[in-house]
Amino acid sequence: MNVFQKTITLKPYPRGCHLITKDIEGALKGLAIRVGLCHVFLKHTSAGLTINENADPSVRVDLEEYLDRAAPENAPYFTHDYEGPDDMPAHIKSSLFGCSVTVPLRGGQLDLGTWQGIYLGEYRNSGAPRVLTITCLGDEK
Repeated sequence: MNVFQKTITLKPYPRGCHLITKDIEGALKGLAIRVGLCHVFLKHTSAGLTINENADPSVRVDLEEYLDRAAPENAPYFTHDYEGPDDMPAHIKSSLFGCSVTVPLRGGQLDLGTWQGIYLGEYRNSGAPRVLTITCLGDEK
């Protein structure tokens, strides 16, 4: 079994849901693993990762709208606000999406469905560069 691991830093994104599939595919260029699994881990607690619709941008808008309603800024019941009114809502949204995704590898590439893409959910009003650790396990066959 072969193991590949790489850390990449994404550019800062504005608040919202952003397709980052191409960033991850770029990190896999020249990958020796042909069949296996690719695990993508986000090293932050105020952003998240998920797999969803990659074609219609309105899906990203609707996801953001839902998350904003589920965890609104300035809610009087939040006590954790050290970094501003978007701080605790960002942590809740991160827990809802999660901080990792795992995708099969086939032919050395992500084996996503036709309409699937990997999203970064940026939940802070002013996003920062986000760090991902990509780990792939599998065989060359």
